[in-house]
Amino acid sequence: MYLHLGEKVMVLDSQILGIFDIDNTTVMKSTRYYLTLAEKTHRVINVSYELPKSFVVTQENGEIKIYISPISPQTLLKRINKNKVI
Repeated sequence: MYLHLGEKVMVLDSQILGIFDIDNTTVMKSTRYYLTLAEKTHRVINVSYELPKSFVVTQENGEIKIYISPISPQTLLKRINKNKVI
C-alpha cells in the first residue's frame, strides 16, 4: 500500500524504515546531525512548505531517502494501520 505524506507525495509502506516526530527527535544532537548530513547528500525531500511535523525515513532501491512532512506521525501511523489486515 501507499502512504500519502502530503501534497502529491506517496511512498510504499514496505519501504518505510521509520516515522519520527520532528519536535521530539530533533532535540537530540545525533538526530540533527543525521538530518544535516542527509540534506548535504541530497537525500532530504521536503513534501511541503508548511510547518514540518514529521520525517519519514525510507529505503528505495537501496538508497535512503528522508521525507519531511507536514502530517503528524500519529496520523501517518493511523493511515498505515488502517490499511493493514490483522
